[in-house]
Order: sequence, then C-alpha cells, then structure tokens
Amino acid sequence: MQIEPPYALFLGDAPDQLAAKTADGIAAWRPDWCLGQIRLPDCKADLKIAELTVEEAAAKGAKTLIVGVVNRGGIIGGAWLATILKAMDLGMDVAAGLHQRLADVPEIAAHAKKLGRKIFDVRHPPQHFAVASGKPRSGHRLLAVGTDCSVGKMYTALALEKEMLARGMKADFRATGQTGIFIAGGGVSVDAVVADFISGAVEWLTPANEADHWDVVEGQGSLFHASYAGVSLGLLHGAQPDALVLCHDPVRDHMRGLPDYRPPNIKPCMEMNLACARVVNPRAQFVGICLNTSAMAADAAAVLKADLAKTFGLPCVDPLKDGVGAVVDRLAVL
Repeated sequence: MQIEPPYALFLGDAPDQLAAKTADGIAAWRPDWCLGQIRLPDCKADLKIAELTVEEAAAKGAKTLIVGVVNRGGIIGGAWLATILKAMDLGMDVAAGLHQRLADVPEIAAHAKKLGRKIFDVRHPPQHFAVASGKPRSGHRLLAVGTDCSVGKMYTALALEKEMLARGMKADFRATGQTGIFIAGGGVSVDAVVADFISGAVEWLTPANEADHWDVVEGQGSLFHASYAGVSLGLLHGAQPDALVLCHDPVRDHMRGLPDYRPPNIKPCMEMNLACARVVNPRAQFVGICLNTSAMAADAAAVLKADLAKTFGLPCVDPLKDGVGAVVDRLAVL
C-alpha cells in the first residue's frame, strides 16, 4: 500500500480520547505527516494539533484523509459519510483501519470510482497465510502484552524500537494493528485474520532473521479480555517471543468495553502470558513492566513503579516519561 502523506486526521464523533487512538498514535509518531485534525461537533477527543475543516485541509495540501477514530465493532459511522465524501470531492484519498471496509460502503465505493480516488482498508490483509508451524527460527523477538486493551502496547513497542536503534542494535517494529500499520508503512492487522491463521500470519510477519536482530512486535488485546483474548493468544504463539514486556494502566477500574469485568492483577497476568508463550518458546521471559501513568500524580506513580520493580525484580517505567532504556538493558543478558 502506498498511502500518500500529508494526512488530515478525521476524529469523527469520538466519545473519548481512547476512541481516537488511531489518530493519536499517528500524530505522536509521525507528526511531520499530519496537517491537522477534523472533528464533528460532538467529538470529545482532541489531538492538540491544528483544527481544520475539510476545505482547509485540502487547501493545505492534504493527500489522504485518515479515519482515525475507532468504535466498538469497527463500523463506518453514518455521521462520518459526508466528511469522507467531501474529502474525495476535494482531491483526497481515504484510508481507514476499521473492521468494516470503506470499499463495502456503496456511497464511498461509487464516489471513489467516479472521481478516481484511492481507498485503503489497512485492517484487511490482501494475502492469505499458512497455518503456524511452531518451529523455532533464528533471530530474536520481543512482544508487548497487556492487562487490557489500549494500555500502551503499541507505544511501548515503538519506544523500544527507537531506543534499540539509537544504541545501534538491529531492530524492527512489527505492526499488528491498523494504527501501527499507518506508522510503520506495513504489517498485518491480526484481528482481521481468520482465527486458524493468526499465528501463521505472525510467523510470516516475524520470519527467521540474523542472530542479533530483534523484531519488536506490537501486542493486541489481553489474554484476560473476554472479547479479544483469541487474538492475544495467536500473537503469543506466532511471535515465539524471547522477551515479553507487560503493559498496564494502573487507574483503570474495568476492562475496556466490559464494565462488569475488572482488570486482572499484574502477577496472574504475567504468569498466564508466560505459560502460553512457553508453549512455543521455553526460554521466554519477562524483561520489564511499562505503565501508562498519565492519569496519576507524579509522586504516586513513582511509588508504584518502585514497588512493582521491587516485587517482580524487573524495571518498571512509563515509556513516555521515563524512556525504556532500563528495559533494553535487560535484553543484553538474554
């Protein structure tokens, strides 16, 4: 896929900041590609970048409208249609990472064909994958796992890749979700792969490599999430990780989208992930804990990080505030 920047990031009617996580991630990791945000009147998310209308985005030279909002079920919101069609009228291509394809919405497909615009559905892999073999392969792999959805697994993986490359290590971020694909320029959205082939898709994404090379694999969901655990398990088995990093939001009081389910404690979550990882790689081990402390007071966050580091004997950091150098240090002893 050749999705052409610069982008206009469409937040639609996102009910909260997490619903705009696709746009948030692109703005954070590819700010030079982003001209600004376009929001509907009842949007509750804000990227703190230039506020644009569709017309203003086109005048500034936007080449692609990125649908940067996600909702439960991943459908094209009816209120979004006018903005998407107007963007095409003004010369933009359109890209989205939702479960529902842009190409399956008759008005969008017909408009794109009429105007000669490109539409990109990055969540839907264009190829078929083999069933996983489970065979060991050369190179190293690190996988970010979590206590819940949207706890910072992609941010952690990107921060780790950045730190590793800065040290001269051989490392590649491997995107497994729509936002990561927009950032990395390639990958596989594993939650759109038929269940039997998820692990095979991840084996394809993280093939045999040089002995000192690291694939840093973006995690998805949580083994403890009633909706998405199947994808998380497929990722664990396909990645065959040598190293695991646990991602956690300490202030969350229920699982994302499941108000009747509380997030798991860190210890059983680590134990479950490790047991599943060792099915395909007996040497798998945790090398760190990464917290999203954005909603915590600095003093409370510092105490929690120190307590967890002492309890588990692992570095515990907030990747955005502390960096991930202490976690990368642990990779040297594997």
